[in-house]
Amino acid sequence: MWWIYALLAALFAALTAIFAKVGIKGVSADLATAIRTVVILILAWGIVLYKEEWRGWQQLTRQNIFFLVLSGVATGLSWIFYFKALSLGKVSQVAPVDKLSVALAILLSIVFLGETPDWKTLAGAALIITGTFVLIL
Repeated sequence: MWWIYALLAALFAALTAIFAKVGIKGVSADLATAIRTVVILILAWGIVLYKEEWRGWQQLTRQNIFFLVLSGVATGLSWIFYFKALSLGKVSQVAPVDKLSVALAILLSIVFLGETPDWKTLAGAALIITGTFVLIL
């Protein structure tokens, strides 16, 4: 079942790139990122309130909060750089290079989380890295 959500995430990420490229025309990439962030904030909190998941806030530990804040900072920086890249380049170039994050996540999961990927995962990461360099060069 996880793969259905992953495919939906990929579809919406692709749509994000297309919509963002059209939306940033003639607008600061930072302003575009801020507008996008407000929309995501409203959407995410709307879902949490609708599903009454806000009640779980007492279960948050300091570690949860610390790493969620770090994740938020990383996400914000990712979006800022992504929108800047979109404002300067083509979606067909920027989006695939951005997906280098998949290979980087695999490598970082090995280093920091002690995960042990199988050969297919490592081969896929190698292909993503190779493809990224092909696109850049």
